[in-house]
Amino acid sequence: MGSLRVSLVAVVASATMLTACATTGVIGQGSATDVAFTPCDKIACAGTLNGAHYEIVMPAQWNGTLLLYSHGYRPSQPVPPGFDPVDTTAEPAPGWASGSKAIGNALLQRGFALAGSSYAANGWAVPEGIAAGEDLFAYFRENLAVPQRVYAWGDSLGGLITAELAERHPDWVSGSAPVCGVLAGAIPSFDLSLDVEYAVRELLWPQFRITGFTSYEDALTNLETAAKRVLAAAADTRNGGAAKVLYIAAVGGAPLATQRFDGSTQTSRLNAAAEGVITALGMGTYGRYDIEQRVDGNPSTNIDTDYSYRADARERQAIDALAPGATAKYSAALAAGQRTSADVNARSSATALGDPQGTASTPMITLHTISDPLVISANESWYQARSDQADSGASQLVQLITVPPATYPQQPGAPYGAGHCNLTPASRLGLITLLDDWIRNAAEPDPSSAALVAALGPASGFDPAAVAPPWPADR
Repeated sequence: MGSLRVSLVAVVASATMLTACATTGVIGQGSATDVAFTPCDKIACAGTLNGAHYEIVMPAQWNGTLLLYSHGYRPSQPVPPGFDPVDTTAEPAPGWASGSKAIGNALLQRGFALAGSSYAANGWAVPEGIAAGEDLFAYFRENLAVPQRVYAWGDSLGGLITAELAERHPDWVSGSAPVCGVLAGAIPSFDLSLDVEYAVRELLWPQFRITGFTSYEDALTNLETAAKRVLAAAADTRNGGAAKVLYIAAVGGAPLATQRFDGSTQTSRLNAAAEGVITALGMGTYGRYDIEQRVDGNPSTNIDTDYSYRADARERQAIDALAPGATAKYSAALAAGQRTSADVNARSSATALGDPQGTASTPMITLHTISDPLVISANESWYQARSDQADSGASQLVQLITVPPATYPQQPGAPYGAGHCNLTPASRLGLITLLDDWIRNAAEPDPSSAALVAALGPASGFDPAAVAPPWPADR
């Protein structure tokens, strides 16, 4: 269990970065047509719009399609305090702002125009992200050209922003591609993080403050101590600690594989469970502090939540194998604990921080790793359920899931399928190819087709049989 003794600085720094993430693989190519536009030497293709830095990159020959990218979560304060400054760089394509321009350049070679921005504020900046996308589209249309097609896409929190743009603006969003997106929205996501915090408090650390942090530093201090308790418990396979971590992971729907841990052994599964729990605690502490400042109170509740069904049959078996009868015992402990109620006004205000309804009426293709410890793949199930409820014949939704190899080394880790946004560049490019073909040629993707597998690339990990698990509270 020595590999559990990871640096807490690294854990905290990575725990809730809902941001553009790792990619690996081979870049593909395509063709372009030639649509007229005002060139960037005659109009400002970089600058600031209503407090958000933007960047537009045009291809040599434009195919008439604008790709409007929304980046992921960026902390509103350095993580941990005193480390890297807050990032406000424009991001027109995944990885572009950090200097990894392979995906963006490949799309430019295929004739797509790229556009993206920072947001007027960081943190859980969904309203600011939506406004930035709307402003940037309007600027492009008024100053460069009227695009023939606009495809909204984005990673993580940017995936939530993408879904909101698609649902709100079918008049100009021709199609969308949320990638590893927080498609459940703000309230379910923070309710779920509260579930994990609550389970850690009741089973591992009774003094854990789980809402109402007095400062950003207070939230981080609580996270660091809670993370230490989780790591220590995961290493304890003799006295019930490891069973508690597996149980808490089940409460939060955390996968038992991550980018670093393949879950092929008990030790690896415990490592993955600990990583997933600590990741959820990050959202529930310094992520929660940010959102509580936004809505002036606690928007989350676990009043009347029934935890007895959170662990499925396989999870119960694994938990009880480590500590006989543990699942029932821990469920009883959670049933007896002091619950947390939401501030009514704060919960109402939180709907403005992302509340997708599944009502996108233009083509949408989502892409998610099955084993995502930060934005769990059950977000896909949540959105599918919303789409099914809202569907009046207009919904057009295709969901794609990638699965990791059965085993892989801790370093360099999973090549795909496990980890947050751990997707190959080829699969990202293939996603745009599929969306473009659907919109331009009415070729709706068939997840079982060889053509779809080929579009995503032979090493994408795409599995047409893979299905995202249900949202933990819906089990």
